[in-house]
Amino acid sequence: MTEPMRTPGFAAPPPLGASALPPGTYDGAVVLVTGGGSGLGKAIAAEFARLGADLVLVGRNAERLAAARDELAPLTGGRVMTAPADIRDPDRIAEVFDAAEAQVGLPGVLINNAAANFPSPAENLSPNAWRAVLDITLTGTWFMTREFGRRHLAAGTAGSIVSVGASYAWTGGPGYAHSAAAKAGVKNLVETLAVEWGPYGIRINGLVPGLMPHEDMTTDIRAHLDRAGEADPEHSGNNQHDEPDGPDAPDVTDPRDEHDARQPALRVGLPRELGWAATFLASPYAGFVSGHSLVVDGANWQRRSVVAPPVVPVREQLGRGPFAPRGPGGR
Repeated sequence: MTEPMRTPGFAAPPPLGASALPPGTYDGAVVLVTGGGSGLGKAIAAEFARLGADLVLVGRNAERLAAARDELAPLTGGRVMTAPADIRDPDRIAEVFDAAEAQVGLPGVLINNAAANFPSPAENLSPNAWRAVLDITLTGTWFMTREFGRRHLAAGTAGSIVSVGASYAWTGGPGYAHSAAAKAGVKNLVETLAVEWGPYGIRINGLVPGLMPHEDMTTDIRAHLDRAGEADPEHSGNNQHDEPDGPDAPDVTDPRDEHDARQPALRVGLPRELGWAATFLASPYAGFVSGHSLVVDGANWQRRSVVAPPVVPVREQLGRGPFAPRGPGGR
């Protein structure tokens, strides 16, 4: 009798604190991270800090930024600057860059991580909801990118930009029409500006995360993931991937949970894995890589079923009842 085929999935990543790049790769470099006070932005900032970078953390929540500064300072010798800002305000962005230049120097690396998102049937999106997501995710990314580019063009210096994208920029994103449209714009900016600014030594790439649960996920996104787990009770009840992935967090390598079972890798990603990818893309070791979007999701975005599963309308997937217009004109 033959043994059943074993399906181990992808191996656990190296431990927290490991790096593929040489120590000191970013010594003397200034790295600005939007949305750097929490979640994936903070995890990305931590990996640059481990490699010697000075950090400029930008976000709307001053308390979160201060907490992130205290958490990351031991990795950088205290060289962490925080700058509360709404990236939808180009004047405030200019002030942030002025302050960074005065305190730590012109950032040579920009990580466009800040975004807004929440699941919603498209027909429920109000004009304000649509504008909020587009203005933060796309227009805010553009304002940050433009300010970074202008300053390096004026100074005659090279630079590197990494903009965090999403795989539904390629595939479409049912339930996330606003975010999918915005991220498609971010992807196009990467490809357009890589050509336009390449002659001046400015590289720009995209970085696309897969499912990487973390403690700072929004309530709406967390609830959507929880619903997915409840729909697959056979694999539920062992979710050990929600531990923080900060500099002092315990290493989490373990057992499969309901979200692992939904990935071709048979595990979700850990935030530090996105950080490692970001440090590579922005580094001299990726010096001939520009205009590319690197997907870090264990091939999940390419997954297809051999037999097409039944179609479940987005409203049902999100646990919504029948659509009912609100107010005059259904706005």
